[in-house]
Amino acid sequence: MSDERPIGFFDSGVGGLTVLREVLRRLPAESTIYLGDNARAPYGPRSDEEVRRFSSECLDELAARDVKAIVVACNTASAIALTELRQRYDVPILGVVRPGASAAVLSTRSRHVGVIATAATVRSRAYFGAIKDEDPFVEVYEHATPELVPMVEAGVLDGLEAEDVVRRSLAPLLEPRHDVEDAVFPRPPGAGIDTLLLGCTHYPLLAPLISGVAGPGVAVIDSASATASALASLLEVNGLGARRDAPPRHVQFTTGDVAVFRRTTERLFGSLFPAVEPVALVGVA
Repeated sequence: MSDERPIGFFDSGVGGLTVLREVLRRLPAESTIYLGDNARAPYGPRSDEEVRRFSSECLDELAARDVKAIVVACNTASAIALTELRQRYDVPILGVVRPGASAAVLSTRSRHVGVIATAATVRSRAYFGAIKDEDPFVEVYEHATPELVPMVEAGVLDGLEAEDVVRRSLAPLLEPRHDVEDAVFPRPPGAGIDTLLLGCTHYPLLAPLISGVAGPGVAVIDSASATASALASLLEVNGLGARRDAPPRHVQFTTGDVAVFRRTTERLFGSLFPAVEPVALVGVA
């Protein structure tokens, strides 16, 4: 039993391409459709109502293209809208929060895990809940890093400016705090994390900088690999996998600037995606 229909991927911008990259490594026979809502990125500062509405408009587009499964490759949308999205569509929908949380719990030895994410994801406490579901004894320190997504969307992935932004963004999680009452989250003085979970799919594009700033004592975890494994299991259990000899087809859509989007796809995939197409969604000016 096989299913040659494509898998749909949705993200607020280019970040979900890191998930797509891992899926293609794991499942090279699968066809894909990726939709980046770059025109309305970032989702992190948006209200919950906006995130739900934008996500539904994007998934309407993917569902209309007869995808067999959808990966919500956006942590903010996964945290805020996943339950509602699953109720709205008949196809299986996979988020990125749960796989990432599982990977972080497997990684930590000190049971101190830091999470960097958008403001909306931190506000939702989705990672806190998912990690505690995996192991209630793990201490979770969530921190919003709003400067990182716009930087990635602009294609600024390295250099001194990017390193300065990353260093400033991670400081509250990495530096021992003695002014606990004034900290952005409750934290015992000097309590150190040994695992840093990238709670936004944009952040792996900054992984070399993040790893360098975090240092060798901190494992940097993203949800892409774990999500690819979860997707592989979902397809196998439900008999939705493509034939191994099937020639895959890949389509890339963006609501934003095609040239900017293409630069990121070329950096990640080379010539695999020869064309990026614009798409107009209801609600996108």
